[in-house]
Order: sequence, then structure tokens, then C-alpha cells
Amino acid sequence: MSPLRLEELSAATAVAANSLTLRAGQDQYVTPPTYSIADSYTDPLASWPRVVLDGDEVVGFIRGNFSPDDAQEEFRAAVIKVTVAGEHQGRGIGTFAIRALAGEAKSRGFDRVTAVWEPGEAGPDEFFRAVGFVVVRETRYGENFGVLAL
Repeated sequence: MSPLRLEELSAATAVAANSLTLRAGQDQYVTPPTYSIADSYTDPLASWPRVVLDGDEVVGFIRGNFSPDDAQEEFRAAVIKVTVAGEHQGRGIGTFAIRALAGEAKSRGFDRVTAVWEPGEAGPDEFFRAVGFVVVRETRYGENFGVLAL
């Protein structure tokens, strides 16, 4: 494995990001990565879409949102999406992406990052807890609302 690096999502990496194949059962928890970046065109300072590269290969995607005045605390400094290709899971790629987003949040003056995820057998619950998120409540839709202190 080459040293991992982040790169801003671009036309050159969008197809690869959308083509990331998950493990069986995980696809019900996510939409394709670039489907969630439409708001980056309306507020490019708030949206933070990045691909994770191992060498020249796109192996993951993370999108954060930084909007300190958002009425919903879930979106002030948030992980909106994190995806790692199934064959690359378990190698620290997701953790690398979360740490990079946390570093960006800290550099912008935030003291925590939030995430909302759906619990379930093949879902991301174990991952979010392993990287340090603490579930503080359940949303009205039955999702976990977690906080990562910085």
C-alpha cells in the first residue's frame, strides 16, 4: 500500500468515486458519492468532497460539511458520507479519511465533528464507533447521531 493521500473531487476522479464497489449488504446504506455534492456548487465553502488515493487508485471517498451557523447541529461540522471500496476495507482508509476531515474541522475552529448513520447489520455503526464517535442520541428517523470530540 502506498502512502494514502486526499485529493479534491474532480472530473478526473468522479467516475472512479462513483464506481467504488462495497461489500455485500453495504450498498443499502449509501448513495453514489457524487450524488451528494450538488450543494457544493451552491456553497463551495461548506462542502468538502475528497477522494482517498492509494497511489493513483481511488480507494475511498469522504464528504464533509462545514457550516457553523447551520440551524441543525448535525450539519455544522459533519461527515456527510464516507465510502471505502469493499476490497480495501480494513486497511485504515476510512480512519485516514475521518482523521483528515477532523483535522480540517479543527483548522476551521470546530471542537467536534458529527455524523448521522443508520444502524444495521452491514451498516457503518462499528466503524464510526471504532474511529471514536460516541452516539449521543437517536434522530427522529431512528438513525444514530454521533459526535467525535476534537
